[in-house]
Amino acid sequence: MTRIRRGYIARRRRTKIRLFASSFRGAHSRLTRTIAQQKIRSLVSAHRDRDRQKRDFRRLWITRINAVIREQGVYYNYSKFIHDLYKNQLLLNRKILAQITILNRNCLFIISNEIIKKEDWKESPEMS
Repeated sequence: MTRIRRGYIARRRRTKIRLFASSFRGAHSRLTRTIAQQKIRSLVSAHRDRDRQKRDFRRLWITRINAVIREQGVYYNYSKFIHDLYKNQLLLNRKILAQITILNRNCLFIISNEIIKKEDWKESPEMS
């Protein structure tokens, strides 16, 4: 029986997988089976951590807003501030508010004063 020369398709597939795993350490970058397993694991982690990153950034923004609000005496607490923002239809998301608190605190004071003015204006006709 004559010898059959194998094609290059399998080798091409393996080298493509190896290119993905070139930055892995040890056997995870050298052995084909281990590379395949590590590739699946890394893609799962990347997918999971993209969702986790959104959560973490939202927490960071909330913490920054709350810290500046309490420190400067702008408002009592974060939840009341956000509630009053929505009541007055000042729709600013937490990312933008966090950037305002860091870069331009005067703007945050203006926003809070607007809320307080509207609250006082709404309360005053009821009292009289």
